[in-house]
Amino acid sequence: MAQIPKPSGDLPETGALSVSPVPTTVLRIRSLLPSLAPAERRVAQRVIDDPERAAASSITQLAKDCATSEATVIRFCRTIDFSGYRELRLALATEAGQARGARSGSPELSSDINPDDTLVTVVQKIAYTDARAVEETGAALDVDVLRTVIDTMAGARRIDVYGVGASAFVGADLQQKLHRIGMTSFAWSDAHVMLTSAALLDERDVAIGISHSGSTIDTVQALTEAGRRGARTVAITNFPRSAIGFADHVLTTAARETTFRSGATASRLAQLTVVDCLFVGLAQSRYTDSRTALETTFEAVRGLRINDDRRRRRGDSPGSRSTDGNDD
Repeated sequence: MAQIPKPSGDLPETGALSVSPVPTTVLRIRSLLPSLAPAERRVAQRVIDDPERAAASSITQLAKDCATSEATVIRFCRTIDFSGYRELRLALATEAGQARGARSGSPELSSDINPDDTLVTVVQKIAYTDARAVEETGAALDVDVLRTVIDTMAGARRIDVYGVGASAFVGADLQQKLHRIGMTSFAWSDAHVMLTSAALLDERDVAIGISHSGSTIDTVQALTEAGRRGARTVAITNFPRSAIGFADHVLTTAARETTFRSGATASRLAQLTVVDCLFVGLAQSRYTDSRTALETTFEAVRGLRINDDRRRRRGDSPGSRSTDGNDD
């Protein structure tokens, strides 16, 4: 099972991305929540709900608030790779202070939708939740693992992508991007087709499973079969210690579930953030070939654009457009 990177203060270029002060300790605890024992989960939820209060509480007070023992609090700290409660409190206090400074007096919106919220408030909360999912995913993304996955994909004969439900759309997006730069890739969302495809892979191939929960049976089974056949396996999930965490490499998203499943949109955006990082890193690693493929495919479809003549008169060229494979 993949190791969960422990957050640090000033992160080096090879550590986790940090666009702005984001409480990475809370992100890590939230990603491990489903895998914790019930008593430890109560402690984790208390920390997630109010990290500043947890940082200000003694171990005795926190244990009392969670209706558990001090021993459980210590066990929880060690489960999330801290030496003890003192180290956890220090990390929480430091990150809370950084977050307060970044907010500069602007209150943090709640992501939960309430029955009496106005439509304006609903829009603000959804936009906030989606933006935070992207920002926190960037902060939690381990660049060393990302680089290894990119290198592995660059040398693959074939890349299979598995995902069902909302994750299937993300898988299709990744496949389309890879196809645009000349990589042989397939995206599957049917359980039977995923398994039959996985059975044909070998050590020359890469299989990527996308699952927010990490416990989607169809995706886990397909990725397991691909690994059994010798393919290198990659998981994109919000919960790295879930069932899909057996993958050779795990890329973690950081989306929150909220009222009315607006978190479903946030989870897709978080997954798409990882997909974009994979795609751009891969395109960059084979820059000349990728650039040629993007320009060639652009030329193939430019005649299908209604306003293409206007663009030509304006002097636009394929090179002036985004290389993300989504020009429509």
